[in-house]
Amino acid sequence: MEFKQLRIGGMIPVLGLGTWTIGGGMSPNHAKDKHYLEIIRYAVGLGYNHIDTAEMYGGGHTEELVGMALKGFPRDELFITTKVWHTHLQKGQVVNALDGSLKRLKMDYVDLYLIHWPSNLVALEETFEDLNKLVGLGKIRHLGVSNFNLEQMQQAQEVSATPIVTNQVPYNLTNRRYQENGVLEYCQHAGILLTAYTPFDRGTVFKHKTVQKFAQKYGATPAQIGLYWLIQQPSVITIPMSANKNHLAANLDAVNLQITPGDLKELDQLR
Repeated sequence: MEFKQLRIGGMIPVLGLGTWTIGGGMSPNHAKDKHYLEIIRYAVGLGYNHIDTAEMYGGGHTEELVGMALKGFPRDELFITTKVWHTHLQKGQVVNALDGSLKRLKMDYVDLYLIHWPSNLVALEETFEDLNKLVGLGKIRHLGVSNFNLEQMQQAQEVSATPIVTNQVPYNLTNRRYQENGVLEYCQHAGILLTAYTPFDRGTVFKHKTVQKFAQKYGATPAQIGLYWLIQQPSVITIPMSANKNHLAANLDAVNLQITPGDLKELDQLR
């Protein structure tokens, strides 16, 4: 596995495992628990030691599955990210939300804690007061945000005593919104990582003729082309989700691709 530097020390894998829909959407679904527990364990065994989840996923059940699946794996070899939902950003609620996540994860701390979505109802200063307190208590190693635009990122940087290490946003070959709105450039200049979720744009990336052409040229899957394009960019990492063992292994192998600068330029121009 390859890693990228966090701005205040430490490293994070360039490829993590996303867990949205594992254990349910917005509410718990226990129908495939056995399968998902096996998948998470298999993924960690392959080398996915960054697991990304959220208190909202499966109404909390996803965190429960992650906690159960990771039992027995050395905690210091794992990088765990979870997120606080936008309805829990008031002072006091953040503390309770994190404690709930830690209880479900069966952990004493998380490596990275994100504000899942910005809120127009709660001042960032109020939220970060709790977040910084939790960093001081050792319950959070690093702070970040998700789905923040440029103005919101700049404000978060100003009000947080703890440096922001990432903004997790939708970004892929066919969705460049956070490149076009200035967030990617801001992150790269500030030493902040952009964590790309939905790296396949719900399958749209796979269907693009240019992606298919390069997959054939390099003996790769379209998914590998899309992932490599992301992780070779400065300050970009990604968190693909898959519950298929073959896809998990193939996605992880994307780090070993070597696409020529000319072909990367053609991918850069793809829309």
